[in-house]
Amino acid sequence: MTPEEFIPIWQDACKRLRRLLNEDTYDRWIAGIVPLGFTNQTFRLGVSNDIFSEWLTANYKELICGTLAEITGLPVKVKFETGHEAPVLAERKPEKRVAPAPPTTHALRDTGHEISYNRRFTFDTFVVGENNKFAHAASCAVARAPGKAYNPLFVHGATGLGKTHLLQAVGQEVLQVRKKARVAYMSSEEFANKFIDALRDRALPKFRRHFRSVDLLLIDDVHFFTGKEQLQEEFFHTFNALYNGHKQIILTSDRPPHEIRGLEKRLVSRFEWGLTTEIMTPDIETRVAILRRKQEDHNVKINDDVLFFIAGCIKSNIRRLEGALIRLVSYTSMTGGEITIEKAQQLLRPILEEESSNALTIEGIQRAVAEFFDIRVADMTSKRRPHNIAFPRQVAMYLCRKLTDFSSPAIAESFNRNHATILHAANMVDKRIKKDMDFQHMIGKLERSLKS
Repeated sequence: MTPEEFIPIWQDACKRLRRLLNEDTYDRWIAGIVPLGFTNQTFRLGVSNDIFSEWLTANYKELICGTLAEITGLPVKVKFETGHEAPVLAERKPEKRVAPAPPTTHALRDTGHEISYNRRFTFDTFVVGENNKFAHAASCAVARAPGKAYNPLFVHGATGLGKTHLLQAVGQEVLQVRKKARVAYMSSEEFANKFIDALRDRALPKFRRHFRSVDLLLIDDVHFFTGKEQLQEEFFHTFNALYNGHKQIILTSDRPPHEIRGLEKRLVSRFEWGLTTEIMTPDIETRVAILRRKQEDHNVKINDDVLFFIAGCIKSNIRRLEGALIRLVSYTSMTGGEITIEKAQQLLRPILEEESSNALTIEGIQRAVAEFFDIRVADMTSKRRPHNIAFPRQVAMYLCRKLTDFSSPAIAESFNRNHATILHAANMVDKRIKKDMDFQHMIGKLERSLKS
């Protein structure tokens, strides 16, 4: 594809991304990307350095891929290449800019600033399943009674499972009911950037007044605070001011507070003052329900056999699930062709291959658990029954049932046990998780290690 062909595609993608992201995020991360080329269904995009490449890969790569796929109707990939600076445009940010709120977001006011929420991220559009019902219920309770129900509310889980959706749902619900509520919603990175700007401009008093006078503070991905001592010091005092004023605080992270390395103990303690709840990987029924809900945003109808196929193959990430649906919808919209399971396999091959490479196996879980408890892998299948072996073996059986789609007989065969033994082990571990908080934390740590 020539520059005359791929540059307009990237420009179209930028317009769509600008509507999906808030202005600060777009200007900071997307505006500086340089389109380099399109070969072998891969868009090569230039960025200035490794930090940009790593952050974009972790946070926006799937969104960019989905947007480009929607435009081209192709299952494209994205590759970031460092060492490229975007040309400086004299009129890139005019002094006065008046534009209507974009269709994918709606504008609401925080404490004196315009903020944008994704219109789709409401409680009505959040699909509730066994994996997230407690986090959803807690978020609803907080939205109804900010500062009274659970404060702080700390929601953690892997990337792409719905933490940001719940965070924005609370913000939008509060602002719908209390028009004059002072709400501050942003990622921890944005909070850090505002703090750095305040230091540079010698405007710390204004920064502090702004954040310590809100009614509701919503901070996404607080694990970004790791290792930033001065930022943590500032947030510590902001947290105290809001908590003592009975103002609501909601935080999200990819792990629970006590597992965030480089986070000061006093912050860990405060993050655990209220309620900590986890969003886990959705089961197949919930994944199908999510696909059906997402399909309502498009005019194309895909039959249930294909939806179950997608949900059965893509298990780890809701964003990836949505990206797969967008590719199929885009193909149907552009070609008018019917989507069959065979056609879905063809169009989604890159996504399915990536998902397959990350799939957990029974043997992989056995190795990980054996290493965690410092026993031999062979002990997982042996007949030995001392507690230091039997207990890790039960944990491995539980994790195999929870994290894989293998049947109980298949798991039993891999452990040289019978079906009843697997069920008994899973029930024993599940009961202990509900009674023993330390054990629950340990199992959670193992799960996150296996998923990473």
